[in-house]
Amino acid sequence: MKYTQLGRTGLKVSRLVLGTMNFGPQTNEPDSHAIMDAALDAGINFFDTANVYGWGENKGRTEEIIGNWFAKSGANRDKVVLATKVYGNMGTDGEAWPNHDKLSALNIRRAVDASLKRLQTDYIDVYQFHHVDRATPFEEIWQAIDTLVQQGKILYVGSSNFPGYKIAQANEIAARRGGTIGLVSEQCLYNLYERRAEMEVIPAAQEYGLGVIPWSPLHGGLLGGVVKKEAEGGRRASGRAADTLADPAARARLQSYEDLLEKHGLEPGEVALAWLLTRPGVTGPIVGPRTAEQLASAIRAVELELSEEVLTGLDEIFPGPGPSPEAFAW
Repeated sequence: MKYTQLGRTGLKVSRLVLGTMNFGPQTNEPDSHAIMDAALDAGINFFDTANVYGWGENKGRTEEIIGNWFAKSGANRDKVVLATKVYGNMGTDGEAWPNHDKLSALNIRRAVDASLKRLQTDYIDVYQFHHVDRATPFEEIWQAIDTLVQQGKILYVGSSNFPGYKIAQANEIAARRGGTIGLVSEQCLYNLYERRAEMEVIPAAQEYGLGVIPWSPLHGGLLGGVVKKEAEGGRRASGRAADTLADPAARARLQSYEDLLEKHGLEPGEVALAWLLTRPGVTGPIVGPRTAEQLASAIRAVELELSEEVLTGLDEIFPGPGPSPEAFAW
């Protein structure tokens, strides 16, 4: 496994991030533990989760599965850089009760303690804001974070789904206040098919020293060879992926993508991950395997070197927006 610094910090993390969103809803606890064992054996030390994972009546379940895995061995927790998130409503009575969501100082305090209990750990390495809270000023957010850092409950703070201007605003206010060093990472939707983050989010992250952690690197499975799999009678796309495939122009692009990689003897899913690892500012994509086989495929992507011919072909099929402001101005 290869490692890099997380943004401007001294924290060393693997170039693949183990996403755990499937743990509970799609992957049972024993299989989830086996995947975490395999990830650690392969050198993946960066695990990502969120307090709402498990979803619905089972929200929090994913953190519990990870916590039970930590409880098996102190070495597991010691080797893992653990990231979780706060924002979604965690009310247990089936209602969206006030102050059980978003980024008020009250909810941050409550949410951190609940996550620590479920995760069976004393601290969280990277505590991430899952979404922008337009109602809560960053002065309040950073005051709450400063307290948690002083208490030793969290070490670093990251964002997720933030636009570029909010990354700037958050870190400028942090700098004026002193105390916390501000955001050190940003999780954003970024992949070959969806490259809008290159316009504002990634430049802002680079300017402020945030490591970029792309989620949905295969764009809901569309970049994993879905056209060929459907033709061979494999698992069919569903939801938004199915809607995309129903568009003739989008389907043609994906077919061109798969044809290019078949010409070079490459696996689409591995190429999609390897491409992200070539992008400026990217720490590592989040991979969310449901099975050990999917994890093994993701690990192979770290060692995959893409030729200039392949990279050029990918840019032709999936051109990025270009730098801003040129992307939308003269």
